[in-house]
Amino acid sequence: MSTTITTAQLRALRLRSHGLVARGAGLSIGEVATRMLAVQAQDLAQGAWGLGVRARGSTLHDVHRALEQAEVIRASPLRGTLHLLAAQDLRWLLGITSPREIAAAGPRLRRLDLDARALRRARSVTEALLGDRTALPRAEYLRGLEAAGIATGGERGYHIIWWLAQSGIVCWGPARGTGQGLVLAEEWIGDAAELAGDDALRELAGRYLAGHGPATDRDLAWWARMPLSEARRAIRLAGADLIELQHRGATHWATARTMDGAGDRGVGRLRLPRTTHVLPGYDEYLLGYGDRSAVLPDEFAGRVTSGRNGIFHPMMLARGRVIGTWRGTDPEGRTTAAFEPFHDLTASDRLAFARSAAAFERFRSGGQRPIPLPRRSTDTVR
Repeated sequence: MSTTITTAQLRALRLRSHGLVARGAGLSIGEVATRMLAVQAQDLAQGAWGLGVRARGSTLHDVHRALEQAEVIRASPLRGTLHLLAAQDLRWLLGITSPREIAAAGPRLRRLDLDARALRRARSVTEALLGDRTALPRAEYLRGLEAAGIATGGERGYHIIWWLAQSGIVCWGPARGTGQGLVLAEEWIGDAAELAGDDALRELAGRYLAGHGPATDRDLAWWARMPLSEARRAIRLAGADLIELQHRGATHWATARTMDGAGDRGVGRLRLPRTTHVLPGYDEYLLGYGDRSAVLPDEFAGRVTSGRNGIFHPMMLARGRVIGTWRGTDPEGRTTAAFEPFHDLTASDRLAFARSAAAFERFRSGGQRPIPLPRRSTDTVR
């Protein structure tokens, strides 16, 4: 028999799944990436903080070190959009998601004269350019394609890289200049988890719910951009390790480990922790679900997201709810957080968010290669 939970209890459990409570052993950047399975990182700066805010005491240098050591990579395993994830998870995730993404992109690729023959040629040149663990910045890589007679103007360069990434041939690795270097996935990642079929689906559902639960089958279907029937099958396969919950008339699922974290008194007595965070834009706490109403009231959704399929601004999170947006400026090398709450903040609230912003600054300034502060990005969510 499933347990019915309140919205407050749902938020409390999700905070635990996301690692956004101040309890338990601290995780490394790589461990957070593994726990979350994938963190959207179309904007690298915000994706880095998405890992950092969950790895207490970490710095931007730790993110760069994880990228340099191929512990974490940046790739497009979900929704055709860039994510940070543990390197060992790339291949099996692409095995689930990329066939649909590549098939859907077929007409667009053909319009750009990127047929099978052209893409095979691009792959051959890419393997020559990036062999022996070479990591090339995007501009330098595209110049290499041009030198080999492969046109990259217009959208061709972008779509060549996209197809190579969806095919598991390349991913983004260590920092190079102000960006990242493109690398050959096979050389860079090395040994990785070998999962396919039901085993891969079981892993997908279990890992998604471990880092995001409680969540519904529709949430998983949105997150992985997969048919609802396939999401339901994945949850059934992982069912032995899951707990069924009811919230607002919908079935949600959480891992037994998340439920164990509710404490000896059980979920019925679970209370929201007094957590306060400044989160990046596109953070999984909001973005990771098809239905976001439990943590962001509909009347404020337009303050956080711009456009139907658009920008997610950096968020203020208090007691499991998104209560505003924030932005960072950097005049004369100093960070000043500008808060834009939905309602007036008390003095104690402002102090709590100032401390959260200071934690972000410690993360950022501890890095050896500065990444710009979160800002109102032009990147879109997919």
